[in-house]
Amino acid sequence: MQTVKSKKEIELMKISGKICAEALKKVIENIKVGVSGKYLDEIAAYEIKKRKASPSFVTVGDYKWTICTTINNQVVHGIPSDRILKNADILGIDIGAIYKGYHSDMAISLGVGQITESAKRFLEVGQQTLKAAIKQARVGQKIGDISQTIQHGVEAVGYSVVKSLTGHGIGRQLHEDPMVPCFGKKNTGQKILENMVLAIEVIYAQGSGEVKLEKDGWTISTVDGSLGGLFEQTVAVTKNGPIVLTPYL
Repeated sequence: MQTVKSKKEIELMKISGKICAEALKKVIENIKVGVSGKYLDEIAAYEIKKRKASPSFVTVGDYKWTICTTINNQVVHGIPSDRILKNADILGIDIGAIYKGYHSDMAISLGVGQITESAKRFLEVGQQTLKAAIKQARVGQKIGDISQTIQHGVEAVGYSVVKSLTGHGIGRQLHEDPMVPCFGKKNTGQKILENMVLAIEVIYAQGSGEVKLEKDGWTISTVDGSLGGLFEQTVAVTKNGPIVLTPYL
């Protein structure tokens, strides 16, 4: 299924994305030493629902939470728990909303309290790489152009992309075609079409990029224990260039 949308659908997804971004902002405002992922999840659920939307992630299998929280060496799909955040933790928040049947999806990784300079650099690279990748989401280019930009941005400074995880199309389903890998070659893969909507993700690690599934059946962590990072935004491809539907506020 190609993720080409009508203008009306994109307008609905823009509202969904705005709701998602506003909920994430409220979550970020409450991140500090001493709070738990479960507490942040409750905030996210409240903020999404009060805006007449619903959480996206509960539509995936038997996942019961509004957000995914990943700490330090965890990369994606971490379950919000009673684990208390500590000073210098690196926390990833992945969040999605559904508005009138249309999904939005976004993620950010950030420091808790005072973090090391190397951790700050790690997070800056992920954020800047996502910005560069989004610029490649243009009519007539290829998915590989996005993927190569992600891989180069991460690997040029000595980090690793996680090759087993990927961005994706998005719309009436949270995960649609095409897949948007974090590695690839320029001018390869599916052609990018006008009104495609893509959830572009930078999924990477400070170490090798090899990952494992934890015993909870959801959380994916780095094998070598190095920091994991995730940055993601939902992007509409228009004739005038990419439009971020989930703007960080």
